[in-house]
Amino acid sequence: MTPRIAYCSPVNPAPSGISDYSEELLPYLAQYAEITLFVEDGLRPTNPQLGRHFTILSIRKLERLAWRGAFDAVIYHMGNSPAHAGIWKVAQRVPGVIVLHDFVLHHFMLWYAANVQRDVQRYVAMMRARYGAEGEHIAQLMIRSRFSEAAFSFPCNEDVLAAARAVVGHSRYLLERVAALRPDLPRGHVPMGVPLPPLIDRNEARQRLGIPLEQPLLATFGHINAWKRIEPTLRALAVLRSEGIDAHCVLVGSVSPNYDLKSVIQRLGLQAAVTVTGYVERAQFEDYVAATDVCLNLRYPTAGETSASLLRLLGAGKPTLVSAVDAFCELPPDVAAQVDVDASETDLIVAYCRRLLRDPALAAALGARARAYVAANHTLPGAARALIGFLAEVYGWPAPRLLRAEPLWDPAPPLAAVTTLASPAQPVASPPSLLVQAAARAAAEIGLTEDDTAALRSLAARIAELEP
Repeated sequence: MTPRIAYCSPVNPAPSGISDYSEELLPYLAQYAEITLFVEDGLRPTNPQLGRHFTILSIRKLERLAWRGAFDAVIYHMGNSPAHAGIWKVAQRVPGVIVLHDFVLHHFMLWYAANVQRDVQRYVAMMRARYGAEGEHIAQLMIRSRFSEAAFSFPCNEDVLAAARAVVGHSRYLLERVAALRPDLPRGHVPMGVPLPPLIDRNEARQRLGIPLEQPLLATFGHINAWKRIEPTLRALAVLRSEGIDAHCVLVGSVSPNYDLKSVIQRLGLQAAVTVTGYVERAQFEDYVAATDVCLNLRYPTAGETSASLLRLLGAGKPTLVSAVDAFCELPPDVAAQVDVDASETDLIVAYCRRLLRDPALAAALGARARAYVAANHTLPGAARALIGFLAEVYGWPAPRLLRAEPLWDPAPPLAAVTTLASPAQPVASPPSLLVQAAARAAAEIGLTEDDTAALRSLAARIAELEP
């Protein structure tokens, strides 16, 4: 049989990093099945390959077609972004396999209650019913825009799991947490696939960026806030410099208006040692990755996600530090240096950076193993095989077989998983305008992250049009 799959996902220009994910996976998944792509009402995909190879329908048409038996499987992609509103609306009525990109859906459920159900008290009532008085307290803070780190302890995903026929996750960590809530629910592990990034010569990249060839360079990539462990990173930079290592740190990404980065840099006396790049185009983003000696991809708390941006840093062959939490603990110790998020955090960052900066051969070996790991374990063909295999188990199909020898097209390299609302190449970010601050608060409220490339890029463009 040739499986007929209803594939429900954001695609560009929808505001979700899952748009890039699906556009990269679809040409490989289509080697095994006939796929109909369902998108949000009114969305017009910008990738011409999608319209060339797939029937694209509005998500509101899925229910009628599904009950008529038009499909052998339904796949819903769920993440912590408003781009999944139409998907969630239909998934509650038509059972399917849910690819759960974030274990914590708290910010999405708050947004959904306020903007789709138009009754934020339904969110408060849900938090009270699920989590008691403590949940209600956090809900009251959240609806007053007093966003709390504690929100990550209340996943708000129980209704999604109840609606699912089965769940796909990109990490064992996420699937174990799902099993704790729904041990009866079929679960499938499908490693995230990413295109292997191009290798760019370090010195050539530095020449284009105007970075001295011999300067030790650390860098972070993505939205800049306290949860990305920026202050421990900069404290470590200060220690390294006090030891005579003339290191510089580049922060590539947007700065949260609720995070006083400028004060942190000034308090540590690092004004001359830190650069906040502002918005960079894809080619410049890739140059910053290539120019960096040690990448830092630290975060705590997390939503239980698997970071595509991290996989792309590793795939680029860069020695990278990650926080030793949640799904990131699944990385082998010889692929990324893992940093505990306890009192030893800064000391570990210092120790790892000191060793990697002083031993270029070790850094190169770690980067090479990282790239080899991604090339072996996070390929797009492998992701497609794992997903179609799990669907066959859930729906009782015969063993999957290739219908097409080659993918429908070769996905273009992903857009840079970074954007900002500030001006480029500023040594320290200037205070954001009121418009920028309001936009950044809204982005944080709806749960956008640095992986939500299309949404952040579009937001930055609109602000550029509006500001003088």
